Amino acid sequence: MLLPQRIAQGVRDGTITAAFRRWEQPRVRPGGTQLTAAGVVRFDAVTEIVDLGSLTEADARSAGFADVAGLLTVLQGGGRRGPRGGRGGERIFRVALSWVGEDPRIALREQRPDAAELAALTAAVARLDAGKRTGPWTRRILEWIRDNPGTVSTVLAEELGRELRPMKADIRKLKALGLTESLRVGYRLSPRGEAYLDSLDGGHA
Repeated sequence: MLLPQRIAQGVRDGTITAAFRRWEQPRVRPGGTQLTAAGVVRFDAVTEIVDLGSLTEADARSAGFADVAGLLTVLQGGGRRGPRGGRGGERIFRVALSWVGEDPRIALREQRPDAAELAALTAAVARLDAGKRTGPWTRRILEWIRDNPGTVSTVLAEELGRELRPMKADIRKLKALGLTESLRVGYRLSPRGEAYLDSLDGGHA
């Protein structure tokens, strides 16, 4: 269940408290969370809506719609293909949403690791390298970002000889470890990322 930035931001500021989805079976569980562009959102409850006629204007506003007609227009789309090519189900569910807190990676990337944390971080990065059939890749990307902060990702991909989407997926893995942060254009190393590179032979190839 993907929450667009507008919806996630609405959950954060309290103007959106629910989402409605067409599924065959619930795809989220009460108590589960999702990391979004606006921080961590929790799925508080999942309830099946048996009768569309029971939906109210308040329901629509809770999901970010201006009125119930707008919500029904989306829900009555039936089995249309979704953005990933799959079809929505025949059952409709209401997912209650609440904001938990900030993206934990924000605090993580500001932390310069101590010796024990650095060892764990090094092991985590090594697992990323080991998982790539083409061989180690993390250091090259980190060093390029260090030396070229704020450079558009298409240039980075061209310089590294990488396809754009897979490369951006790899950078998200580094971001999950607190090593990089996204800018309005491109990326930069976090203080944590700088400390990690400094631990590798002084941080320079």
